[in-house]
Amino acid sequence: MKPAGGRTQAGVHIGRGQAVTTATLPPAPLVVSHTMSVTSGKTGPSLIQEILSHLGLANKTAAWGTLGTLRTFLSFSVDKDVQRLLRAIAGQGVDHSAIVGVLTNRSREQRQLISRAFQERTQQDLLKSLQAALSGDLERTVVALLQPAAHFDAQELRTALKTPGSTEDVAVEILATRSPPQLQECLTVYKHNFQMEAEKDIKSETSGIFQDLLLALAEGTRESYSGIIDYNLVEQDVQALKQAEGPGTEGTWVLIFTQRNPEHLVQVFDQYQRCTGHELEKAVQNIFLGDAQAALLSLALVIKNTPLYFADKLHQALQDTEPNYQVLMRILISRSEIDLLSIRTAFKKKFGKSLYSSLQDVVKGDCRSALLALCRAEDL
Repeated sequence: MKPAGGRTQAGVHIGRGQAVTTATLPPAPLVVSHTMSVTSGKTGPSLIQEILSHLGLANKTAAWGTLGTLRTFLSFSVDKDVQRLLRAIAGQGVDHSAIVGVLTNRSREQRQLISRAFQERTQQDLLKSLQAALSGDLERTVVALLQPAAHFDAQELRTALKTPGSTEDVAVEILATRSPPQLQECLTVYKHNFQMEAEKDIKSETSGIFQDLLLALAEGTRESYSGIIDYNLVEQDVQALKQAEGPGTEGTWVLIFTQRNPEHLVQVFDQYQRCTGHELEKAVQNIFLGDAQAALLSLALVIKNTPLYFADKLHQALQDTEPNYQVLMRILISRSEIDLLSIRTAFKKKFGKSLYSSLQDVVKGDCRSALLALCRAEDL
């Protein structure tokens, strides 16, 4: 769905009479990039074909170049894992450690293979079987581990938009930190699972500049980095932001923050500070209030230092009177195969204590071992 109201030359919704003229903010240069697509509607390979395709994983070195803590398990045996989980569920007393041991040491792709194999061999749904055997935060963690990433993101986004008092920054987190293919798949699943486009829920549950920001992020049309910084455009964006301090100019901020590529924006942030003597975030704090201010500040940090953004969120989740297990679980699972090592480094540098030790000290209950396993290790 396209939001009502005017549109800028970059295709971003600008709400209620807000506009960016070409004299103030010129269109971005043409960037040619390879477009990644999400395949849908095709019949998937058989279970046997999928398992065979994963043989010889030792030759797949790409996964070992990530900054994630969880990587493809090279000695993967789907049959052995199915048997381990069956014994853990069917034995006298549920073996929590065995369940955690399997699920936190397999990639999401491997966990999906285990789930399919479990269904084929037992005629039972692994997710439902584990839900029946577990409870509380460990149950929620296991559900998140077994769900496809897009399904988990869609559920988290829906909860953030529809639950009264929910932290709105969850929507910013998901819409701003997922890759274009991941975001598109999330929005597709959202529409399928809830019979409603996410954009409609954004319109019904949010308002003002915050709504404009979320709608622009949901379009997923941020420019790709061409490998070349256009410093003329950097200077023009800086001047546009310096002039966008009055009513009706908020659209400039929406356009620049949601459409320019991160490499370009880092240059904009640096040049803005050189020109004005203060960080761009200071201007955001002076001009915006409430959700709009929080969203723009979050976007700025995501652009400048994504690992630090997540480190801050983890630290806050641990500082509450009761740890926010949902935030801890969502971040540790979603970043475990991407950049959790970098997040750990940022956490230790800023807060003087490792993420692993912080989790050990604060997290209680059955999910503690799962979260520690995802974090993986102490940072000395």
